[in-house]
Amino acid sequence: AENVSSVVTGFALRSYVFKDLVQVQSSSAWKESYFQETAADLTAQGINSVQGIPRLAEFPENHVTFTEQSSRHLKHGLRDFISIEDVMTNDINVMRETLMRISRAVVKSVDTNIWNTLTENQSATNINAVTSTAAWDAGSGQDPIEDIAEAIQLIEENDYEVVGKGVLVLSPKDFKSLLVWLISTKGANIPQFSSEKLSNGRVGEFLGLQVRVSNNVTADYAAVMIPKRCGVWKSAASLRTVTTEHPGISWEILTYEIGTCQLTNPKTVSLISNTQA
Repeated sequence: AENVSSVVTGFALRSYVFKDLVQVQSSSAWKESYFQETAADLTAQGINSVQGIPRLAEFPENHVTFTEQSSRHLKHGLRDFISIEDVMTNDINVMRETLMRISRAVVKSVDTNIWNTLTENQSATNINAVTSTAAWDAGSGQDPIEDIAEAIQLIEENDYEVVGKGVLVLSPKDFKSLLVWLISTKGANIPQFSSEKLSNGRVGEFLGLQVRVSNNVTADYAAVMIPKRCGVWKSAASLRTVTTEHPGISWEILTYEIGTCQLTNPKTVSLISNTQA
């Protein structure tokens, strides 16, 4: 059982993309209440301004505001049965392959939930929104750099430092479209990307942002966000695997995870839409 859990956990930790971008905190309550920060510059309230306080005068006062939100935990899980014949005699390591497939499905479900939460289900209300003037795979008129730069600008205008700290999250197709456009328009003067996809979707850096690629990014969208500031994953049960032997018949493999994602700082996220034709 310990070996099985090690296989699943090791695989999952390399596969999470969005869970890697949020804080992970344990939870013991089924319903979680949290406070969503209202991003706005603090200005002086009262008789004095922030600048030029007279001698012996009282300091002006203001407060950061938060909006109370709540979310409930979701259970993500899957199971499969492996015949005893496959475990004993198959040339392929069916047990290991099954563990990887099941854990991938659970990881994908968790990561999709986090992506949808951080992007408000791709319907920007509190987060920043950028609409590309032309799809990145269009024949002409596209300018991914301008779109990404605007996404950075909107976060920076809310007094969050994103350059050098943020991530650019892309679907595989949009990553390809960005590379093709850069090569065709900029030639050799383009950033260096990794030659292959690495763990947690890391593929390189661009415009001061770490680039992550994930199949969980909804088609026609991309996003810029600040890791660990954008949200929190409240974990009621971390990824777990249970194996049950049915003697002479099969092994039952069950994997699950329970948690909920919270968008805590909406203005640290910029959603880019219309990236695909």
